[in-house]
Amino acid sequence: MQIRAGFQITYQCPRPTPMLVMVSVHPSRAADLRTPDVLHSDPPIEARPYLDQFGNICHRIVAPADRLVLSTDFVIADSGLPDPQAPDAPQTPVEDLPDDVLVFLLGSRYCETDRLTNVAWSLFGGIEPGWARVQAIVDFVHDHIVFGYQHASPFKTAWDAHQDQLGVCRDFAHLAVTFCRCMNVPARYCTGYLGDIGVPPSLPMDFSAWFDAYLDGQWYAFDARNRQPRIGRILMARGRDATDTAIVTNFGPAALVGFEVVTDEVTDT
Repeated sequence: MQIRAGFQITYQCPRPTPMLVMVSVHPSRAADLRTPDVLHSDPPIEARPYLDQFGNICHRIVAPADRLVLSTDFVIADSGLPDPQAPDAPQTPVEDLPDDVLVFLLGSRYCETDRLTNVAWSLFGGIEPGWARVQAIVDFVHDHIVFGYQHASPFKTAWDAHQDQLGVCRDFAHLAVTFCRCMNVPARYCTGYLGDIGVPPSLPMDFSAWFDAYLDGQWYAFDARNRQPRIGRILMARGRDATDTAIVTNFGPAALVGFEVVTDEVTDT
């Protein structure tokens, strides 16, 4: 199958403002692109790309004073299959984890393992290590947090989401990631496109957050907000938490005044 995806984001800046923009399809999906994923700007400005420490594509820009529109529109091929499942996948002992995976066991800005370790072990300590334990975490977080866009906050951490039981997809991901790390399962935060393919439509369209858990020597996608395996994830960025994968990081005042995301299956006409 093929998926058309893209966005249009508009900022209003009172003065020229440096920004880091992380909105490109992740290099791991580059071979699937059927049309180029190009970052456009109106007015045209220089955008210098680089790869960050997690292998994500970032662009450095200076937004001009007044209005800036960032956009892209591309087509990407997808298997059309749901997220891979491996119910028998065992948990890898900490002492056997690869060096580059260990960082995803540590606490981070939005994932306070120190505050949630006792909670995690009380909830999941009696569950078989491996896939079953991660799935139990996904099920708990899905049932524990009430989703609503009005609950979004850039300051909310995993601890906050656990306490007030309200949030958006990033809060589901942060809490699940934190619980996994507390149980010695490496987990990394992911962001990207996830359209309503194979499920009832859900509007408005937005970027989505999920997480990867490291089991039996490889990474598997899990989604605490949706709980069920989904079709058509398009990864943009991954890291320790939302700090590492922010769509835009601005170094100065910038008001978000327009935001639109598109993710649709391309059908023959």
